[in-house]
Amino acid sequence: MRLKAYAPVQRVVGVLLAFISLGFLPPLIVSFVTQDGIHLTFVASIVLILGAGGLLYWPVRNADRDLRISDGFLVVVACWGAVCLAGSLPFLLGLDASLADAIFESTSGITTTGATVFSNLNEMPTSILWYRQQLQWMGGLGIIVLAVAILPMLRVGGMQVYKAEATGPMKENRLTPKIAETAKALWAIYIGLTLICAAAYWAAGMSAFDALMHSFSTIATAGFSTHDASIGYYNSALIEWLVIVFVFIASLNFALHFLALRRASMQVYLKDPELKLFALLVLLISILVTVLLWRQDVYGTFWDSLRSAAFHTLSYMTTTGFATSQVYLWPGTLPLLLLMISALGGCAGATTGGFKMIRVYLLTKQGIRELKRLAHPRSVVPLKLGGRTLDDEVANAVWGYVSLYIVCIVVLTLVVSSLETDLVTAVSVVFSAMNNLGPALGEAGANWGGLSDATKGLMSFAMLLGRLEIFTILVLLTPTYWKH
Repeated sequence: MRLKAYAPVQRVVGVLLAFISLGFLPPLIVSFVTQDGIHLTFVASIVLILGAGGLLYWPVRNADRDLRISDGFLVVVACWGAVCLAGSLPFLLGLDASLADAIFESTSGITTTGATVFSNLNEMPTSILWYRQQLQWMGGLGIIVLAVAILPMLRVGGMQVYKAEATGPMKENRLTPKIAETAKALWAIYIGLTLICAAAYWAAGMSAFDALMHSFSTIATAGFSTHDASIGYYNSALIEWLVIVFVFIASLNFALHFLALRRASMQVYLKDPELKLFALLVLLISILVTVLLWRQDVYGTFWDSLRSAAFHTLSYMTTTGFATSQVYLWPGTLPLLLLMISALGGCAGATTGGFKMIRVYLLTKQGIRELKRLAHPRSVVPLKLGGRTLDDEVANAVWGYVSLYIVCIVVLTLVVSSLETDLVTAVSVVFSAMNNLGPALGEAGANWGGLSDATKGLMSFAMLLGRLEIFTILVLLTPTYWKH
């Protein structure tokens, strides 16, 4: 294919970078207000990224070919990759971080993973703290959705891009007839929840700055904090329960929030099978973790064990990654259990990582269906979701995703285990990165900064792989994709 065939993709990336350069303005203002001395870092970032966007856009500004469906995958990967690289500039210029550390931190923020290579956050410039939280918040619902909502002048086939970026196995559903209107509806809810969450945190005792910053990472189910001790810094039961409430809300399909508001009815939530499974698993795992914490005397009372169990179960299962204690030092199988449940994730259409509950639900139904077929080979057992019969291609897509997920985990673990001396560290960082969780075990339990640069680079790729749900990236690695 000739290079000009990629002109529409190049145009989109150029305009997106120019738009993203505006994202450096809020931390620049914070830097001026707090006088932390690194305002030139954000000025330079604006100039460089705006210039890069202009250089990409200008030569192809008159490209008139619309994006094909297949182009959506390339646009998504190119845009996410470009934004992760652009987002690393403030860390490179303002903190003198290495290239591997800067790209890792940026990718971790944008993909809402929440793993960090930095420590001593209390001493970090306030504008950088703002910027880290902002990265997560912008990545929460997806840079592409944001661009389609705010920049209709991109002139792209919005639905093609939206399908490639959206999470879950059934991506054809829209809330409104136009994709731009869908994206705007999602962002309106997203912003509203962020402001409500910030107000609740502030009322519970956080400073105004911390309340807003943690609302960014809560609604994005991301995990960055302004303190090394994360939510444990506040030592507040009220704040912990508020985190539980808002993380749960943010882990639900945002389409449910939209429909509930439009219909002014809670029935939308009560009838959703994915939500029911999600709530049931959170309850059962919380009870199990509570019993284990209490029996192993990690906390002094049953109620402290219950609060911590509910907090960490929801935090890990939704891949948020907040913590109130050093989970990686807990006794027995507890750290491994919490790490493993991150594969479950929250609901499709939310900001969480992992499998997503809809896939867990469909896998369970599919397993039961196969057992019935073994007992009654001639029977016809349809695969249903909430009373609706699904096509077999949905089940095939789910099995395909799970298969690729397992293969990626195995391959990445083998590679990382050759780079790191500790096997527990290697396994946990791969699992954490692929699920966009953040916390890990072993040498990465407290911080990922001690890992090799090669591991950090590979895990940056793994975070993107998990955030874009594997297919979007791996399809670009197939020779068939490039044959037009």
